[in-house]
Amino acid sequence: MLAVKTLSNNLTTFRRNVHAMGDKFEISVVGNDPLLANEQIEIAIDEINRVEKLLSAFGDDSNIKQINRNAGIAPVKANGEIFRLISRALQISELTHGAFDITYFTGNAAGNDSPLVENTTVKTAPYTVMQTNYQNVVLDAVKQTIFLKEKGMRIGFGANSKGYAADRAKYILQMNGVSSGVINSGGDLLTWGTQPNFKPWTVAAADPEQRKQPFAQLNISDMAFATAINAERYASAGNKKFQSAASNKKGFPVSEIKSVSIMSPTAELADAMASPVMNIGVNAGMYMINQLNQIACVVIDDQNRVYTSKGISI
Repeated sequence: MLAVKTLSNNLTTFRRNVHAMGDKFEISVVGNDPLLANEQIEIAIDEINRVEKLLSAFGDDSNIKQINRNAGIAPVKANGEIFRLISRALQISELTHGAFDITYFTGNAAGNDSPLVENTTVKTAPYTVMQTNYQNVVLDAVKQTIFLKEKGMRIGFGANSKGYAADRAKYILQMNGVSSGVINSGGDLLTWGTQPNFKPWTVAAADPEQRKQPFAQLNISDMAFATAINAERYASAGNKKFQSAASNKKGFPVSEIKSVSIMSPTAELADAMASPVMNIGVNAGMYMINQLNQIACVVIDDQNRVYTSKGISI
């Protein structure tokens, strides 16, 4: 069902919710033609569904399944889109010194794809750390192949797939004439253009314990805004991101941070960077973000203190 909000200038925000990739997407477009808006949103939904299928590790025609099944055996020719996505993911892994990692292990070397979580920042047992090593992913740019060096090794996109799908949906909408809109993927926001009243898109970032009490009004027009919550402290918060705050290196919960919000030009990057900042702590996380261009963050610690990187003033 298409929700409508109309202003006096005849510009309207058309919204529709859809369940995809295990979460809720809300697609909003600004325009004045409900039939056209409906068609445009349908195209965006089709793109999100396409990305979900592309990144699935199930199905006989799954490229990801082929790559995973050949771990420790042989390189696999990769779809160009998947190759580029993995390449970017490995760059983020390098940047975060492995705090972000799309690799995981099935727990056996026989090649059985047991349904372990693909997002390596999520714990599977108290105080245990999943084995990951992004450095064992070998990319051949000339042959466009991907090789997982160890048997039982797998790759998955639980940490950045929804962000990538949002980016793709935005691109499709822009190519189809939508000059302003918002894609909400499970609570993460991706915006472009302006609101129907020509004001910038803004977000109120709230304390996890006081969700209705915003501490900041941030201008996020033409940016993505993603938040990760410390699941050790807020397992019942109902947030779309039940990320663990377990340290990948030491294996104990990091309780100093309650939430991390990342703002960046793409949802893929914002989605991928939120949990690593939480994992490495306030000081190291802020230092890392402050070294990067076009990316900013807001951190709340367990004493309700708010930290902001360069580019954000509250």
